[in-house]
Amino acid sequence: MRVNLLGAPIDALSLDETVERVGHFLAGDRPRRVITLNPELLYRMQSERPLWDLVGRADLVTPDGIGIVWACRVAGQPVPERVTGIDLMLRLVERAARDSRRVFLLGAAPGVAEEAAGRLARRYPGLAVAGTHNGFFQPGDEEPVAERVRQAEAEILFVALGAPKQEIWIDRHLSSTGVRVAMGVGGSFDVLAGRARRAPEWSRRLHLEWLARLMMEPARLKRQLVLPRFAWLVLRTYRLGRSI
Repeated sequence: MRVNLLGAPIDALSLDETVERVGHFLAGDRPRRVITLNPELLYRMQSERPLWDLVGRADLVTPDGIGIVWACRVAGQPVPERVTGIDLMLRLVERAARDSRRVFLLGAAPGVAEEAAGRLARRYPGLAVAGTHNGFFQPGDEEPVAERVRQAEAEILFVALGAPKQEIWIDRHLSSTGVRVAMGVGGSFDVLAGRARRAPEWSRRLHLEWLARLMMEPARLKRQLVLPRFAWLVLRTYRLGRSI
């Protein structure tokens, strides 16, 4: 079932259900795109129509973060749980190793995707990594990069270029990559490669991941200033009855 939050479609599925949905996509006959929607992207969508249209074209939109889960509850359209990019990626990689599906890692700084792929291969024996490519390429090189993915015969493509750049790249090049499923995963490669730390488990359990990440990376302050603006937009729209 899909719900609507501030004009954006969100699939009201648990992590397990999301993995199963992607499994159906992999068995299908056309390429699919998955977007993990966080408050920053949803807030930005309100003033950027192209992003609105892009998210509307996605085949699966997950509630990435407790902020989206909270907002859906305030809107009277609750979702089962948050489904983050890195959690979904790990589950899909686990399934790919089990089902002999080939994965491609695109993005992050030079060397990071390779390190992440190596660690994933050790963690999930049997995983077939079709290829990797860093995210430092010029706009004129986008088609050659997509062609490299196609030649690798990958079935699942993880793109770590940061939102919304990764979603825009997937939207433009999905058909030419030849993959069955593509999704943006933000900074997941850095975490998987050991270049960055994920927020501690206690903070995720208490829904304070945003605070823990801010403490770990003070430079995120400017980026996280959108969170109170997002919260006010949600309350204004669904509790005060005012228009966006």
